[in-house]
Amino acid sequence: MRYYIIAGEASGDLHGSNLIKELHLQDERADVRCWGGDKMEAAGAVLVKHYRKLAFMGFVEVIKHLPAILKNISFCKQDILQYMPDCLVLIDYPGFNLRIAEWARQQNIKVIYYISPQVWAWKEKRVIKIKRDVDKMLVILPFEEEFYEKWNYSVTYVGHPLTDVVAAEQLIPARPIAKRPVIALLPGSRAQEIKAKLPVMLQMIKHFPAYEFVIAQASSLPESLYTGLMQGAQVTMVKGDTYNLLKQATAALVTSGTATLETALFGVPEVVCYRGNPISYWLAKKLVSIKYISLVNLIMDAPVIKELIQGELTETNLKAELELLLHDNTCRQRLKASYASLWRMLGERPASRLAAREIINALC
Repeated sequence: MRYYIIAGEASGDLHGSNLIKELHLQDERADVRCWGGDKMEAAGAVLVKHYRKLAFMGFVEVIKHLPAILKNISFCKQDILQYMPDCLVLIDYPGFNLRIAEWARQQNIKVIYYISPQVWAWKEKRVIKIKRDVDKMLVILPFEEEFYEKWNYSVTYVGHPLTDVVAAEQLIPARPIAKRPVIALLPGSRAQEIKAKLPVMLQMIKHFPAYEFVIAQASSLPESLYTGLMQGAQVTMVKGDTYNLLKQATAALVTSGTATLETALFGVPEVVCYRGNPISYWLAKKLVSIKYISLVNLIMDAPVIKELIQGELTETNLKAELELLLHDNTCRQRLKASYASLWRMLGERPASRLAAREIINALC
């Protein structure tokens, strides 16, 4: 079978790579072409375009880069037609992928969506288009089945792929990266979010001299981006080694997104740090209908981890929250219990294997 897979972010590259490995295991004639990243290419796919050329975050940023986005959509359509896949597999990245899904339906190409867009957070009426354009939806969050049920749309819950990934990684001994206790800094995978959040994170170094601060550098971004923000700060950087970092971190400062869930699954106490373009954030507040921005809190439907958002992300507030994580044993025990509940809620399903099976069965 011929599979065309589109992922537009680092997390999609990770989950797409594991899906590709499973497709090759379950379909010995699998041929995969993709938009994604290094991991998907390493898993055996032909990489058409890297996600670092696609990842625009926020309303203002999307408008600013609209010509490039429209050019990418046009090129993608042409490339799909030339490849003529048996199915199109879309991984999250809704602004781009839902447009491609609508077009693919008109071309009679089977569309399977793996990792649902967060339509439960905003633009809920997009479900109408999803029902029309997507032949099969595979969801990874336990509450998404019930959400889609409200719209009379049957979806398949395969479990969260991160539980597989983290469980396997925890079997591998950590490779030491520092002589002192470690505080991990995960400022994101996009240049614009790193510029907004990393400087505030770095202000913590002077307050906690007993700890080694280590930045998880995004593989797709140059080291110069980080060094330009450090201004002489004594900090270590690791590239492509985030999981090894989390295995030995005492605490972590994490931007919103998949990284918040990864950090929790590794059992690391964390503070979520978010600051975006003021106009984009104002628009989001008007449109988004969720109580939390971190996946951990959304899944648990409770403020398990502290979220410092926009104006709340200050040196004073971040220092206070980090002190709690490092020195308040009650706080750490509460987090440990919540993280255990999170594991139970997500379950132990082999998500990538089940997703590949569902995709192959849909083509039979």
